[in-house]
Amino acid sequence: MITSGGAEAAAAKPSLAPVTAAAPVIPTATAEPAPTTATAPVKRKTLRPGMKGAEVKALQLRLQALGYDPGKIDGRFGDAVRMAVWAFQKVNGIKPSAAVGTKTWKALDKPRTPKVLVPKGKPTRVEVDLRKQVMYLYKNGRLVQINHISSGTRVPYCETVTYQGKKMRNCGDAITPTGNFKTGRRVKGWHVAPLGRLYNPIFFVGGIAFHGSVGNNVPLYPASHGCVRVPMHIAEKLPKILGTGVPVHVRR
Repeated sequence: MITSGGAEAAAAKPSLAPVTAAAPVIPTATAEPAPTTATAPVKRKTLRPGMKGAEVKALQLRLQALGYDPGKIDGRFGDAVRMAVWAFQKVNGIKPSAAVGTKTWKALDKPRTPKVLVPKGKPTRVEVDLRKQVMYLYKNGRLVQINHISSGTRVPYCETVTYQGKKMRNCGDAITPTGNFKTGRRVKGWHVAPLGRLYNPIFFVGGIAFHGSVGNNVPLYPASHGCVRVPMHIAEKLPKILGTGVPVHVRR
């Protein structure tokens, strides 16, 4: 632009506003969560027949406390422990096996209360559950023992046997009868019957008895001619526990 003074006015310099420096952003430190001290679940060893040691002894003591007789508390996983484990597994809805694994350990921590078969039964009595293949002993209104058993096969049989020096044909239906009975005659030690040898038999109806068997043969399935087989260590003690005239309730 030409002014009256003829001189070109100097271009006006732009006015610069003072710049105020922004305060630096300081990241706020985020407190880290305190480390957790959660304890990992203890994995217990799977126990099997033939093993021995402190873990087996702990198993024996736990079974004993729950009413499942594991025999002598010696830290050895023998037949008595195996059959006590079978009884426990059957009552607790676990497929019975020779091993004590995760499911069985958990059940041992929180066991089921066995179902009473005869709610209005006498305070001292025996209950036999043919479906589960277990027997329950009550004394003075308290469940004191739960045992593995093997009852009649329910398969008809005919066998030629030698009894008292004579050969004879013996036939039957191998049924353990259901109903309400009472303990009666008993024999101390081995009793030779037409169909075999019975250890410490306690009869409760006709020729049907609780008894131990040769070779401690009490398998996981019904295997007898009609009697109720029990483990040998139970047959050894049963006469002292089970008197005469005690009600026996057999249910299927």
